[in-house]
Amino acid sequence: MIYHRRSLLGFGAAAGLLALPGCSSLPALSLTEAVKRLLSLSSQNAFAELLQPNGFFDNQVARIAVPDSLGGSRVTSIATALLRSRSIQDRLLKQVNRAAEKGAELAAPIVAETIRNMSIADAAAIINGGPRAATKLLQGQLGDSLVERMLPGIGNGLRLFDNDIINLVLSQATNIDFASVSRDVTSKVSEAIYRSIGAQEESIRANPQATNDPLLIAILGVGQAF
Repeated sequence: MIYHRRSLLGFGAAAGLLALPGCSSLPALSLTEAVKRLLSLSSQNAFAELLQPNGFFDNQVARIAVPDSLGGSRVTSIATALLRSRSIQDRLLKQVNRAAEKGAELAAPIVAETIRNMSIADAAAIINGGPRAATKLLQGQLGDSLVERMLPGIGNGLRLFDNDIINLVLSQATNIDFASVSRDVTSKVSEAIYRSIGAQEESIRANPQATNDPLLIAILGVGQAF
């Protein structure tokens, strides 16, 4: 976990603090920098939570549900019925969310890099948009790349079921397609990451003073359009 915390330090890197004039006269460059800082801080805070032990499992915003094909919502066979037993579902739920942590480890660097290099056509529109407007911009620029980046790690994580009973039941459920399960879980993890970043963005917008960042405080705290 020490390695992960060091990796996350990159999210907080930003240009030197600006001497800010009146907000109405802020140049477009300052607004662009504000959007990037907002996303950097939101992402840093989100990944700091998600990369903790049980970071997905203990997080109501990010917890990943057991896929249907592992007995998550319907019974289609005796093996699936066994999978749906409470004790096995609890273990599967924890394993799926452990696998999500593997994906988040791979996602963090690509999110940071995208934020550093992203182009922002209309920063004022993002600043004046909804409470999660910057997160939506980030999601649009990343496209499917986050899913593709996380898929190998999550796939490996899902195969590391650590209970003999689960392994026995899964071996009897011959219709389980682990490739489909991995992609299903990876898509859910991607959505969970954006929900987490969005929740952090909304919190920062509601109380920019808590960031101690003069630029974010000046731009998000004025309550007026640019």
